Amino acid sequence: MPNGTAVDKQGRLKERAAMSDTTLLLTITVVVFFILYLAAILFLGGSFTKPQNFLNILNNNASLIVLSCGMSIVMITGGIDISVGAVTCLVCMACAVNLENQGGNIFTMILIGLGIGLAFGVVQGFLVAHLGIQPFIVSLAGMFFAKGMTTIVSKEPVRVTNEGFLAVKDMRINVPGSNNKLGQYVPAYVEPGVIIALLMVVLLFCLLRWTKLGRAFYAVGGNNQSANMLGINVRRTKFLAHVLCS
Repeated sequence: MPNGTAVDKQGRLKERAAMSDTTLLLTITVVVFFILYLAAILFLGGSFTKPQNFLNILNNNASLIVLSCGMSIVMITGGIDISVGAVTCLVCMACAVNLENQGGNIFTMILIGLGIGLAFGVVQGFLVAHLGIQPFIVSLAGMFFAKGMTTIVSKEPVRVTNEGFLAVKDMRINVPGSNNKLGQYVPAYVEPGVIIALLMVVLLFCLLRWTKLGRAFYAVGGNNQSANMLGINVRRTKFLAHVLCS
């Protein structure tokens, strides 16, 4: 039977749908992850078989998942943003100072984080989309500016003792666990950041797959001139990509 064909229930030949590049890359990523995790189990000990050790991968990297979601939007449009780490540092320092020295709370912390991110997104998006400056140069300047602003906010480490923040930080969501060496059952847990990160992944997936803006991101990243001929506002699309990333 020729390659790329299959037989249906009536015995007729039909073309088999080829795997898209996106599906292929996703499949390779998932397979490589599980191969590496299996290698860790075989060579580093059976402790990797415990649910908590697997969940700790998510607990320790939830923030990176959120950052990668924003970076993905910019990279799909053909740009790059290397300032995300420095902006995150600035947000964390500003929120810590607000909580510890200015009597802030969880809600003011959220407003500060969104405000700083929006400010960087608007400025960098405007420079890239409307003035035509290279994204690497703009985000490099944004990275140095964010680092400088972090030292202006506070030159010393800030230890947060706010009770509301600590309550959220220490919150745990229990899931089925395993027995320890003494034979006692110990439940596993995930942190709230994991739930937020997974929610961001789902929202980004829905945005890119089923919305007009998501398709515009792919079109602009593929070819600016073709996207412009299709009636897509290339400048606005690039601007929104940087705003959403920040």
